[in-house]
Amino acid sequence: MPNRPPTLTVAAVVAALEGLTALLLGGYVGVETVIGQPDDVLSSVFVAGFGLLVGAILLRVAWGLLRAEKWTRSPGVLTQIFMIPVVVTLFQSGQPVFGAVLAAAVVTGLVSLLSPPTTRVLYGDTKPSDGV
Repeated sequence: MPNRPPTLTVAAVVAALEGLTALLLGGYVGVETVIGQPDDVLSSVFVAGFGLLVGAILLRVAWGLLRAEKWTRSPGVLTQIFMIPVVVTLFQSGQPVFGAVLAAAVVTGLVSLLSPPTTRVLYGDTKPSDGV
């Protein structure tokens, strides 16, 4: 889309990276559940399935952001808000590097999703030029 603002592309990249991370972590838990001996199989299966589902949804949101679909901004913003307690937990649990990386992603995602160019394309008069 030629008139897609860079902020919308950045938001899509952040959502895609978060989605891929959730997908990979969900897959990892799933594999560990199958080949390992978890204390609680049902909980492990649930966590794996939840990670896979969230990852797939975030990848769909990222695709929708690239296509400038209006509905994608709300789940994108909510995802960033839900990540704030995860950031705090990472810092409190002695994982400052992971916390800092996730905090940077959250701030980048929120700023790009709430920026005026993104708002204009998703909700304003600007129409995507490739018919999407």
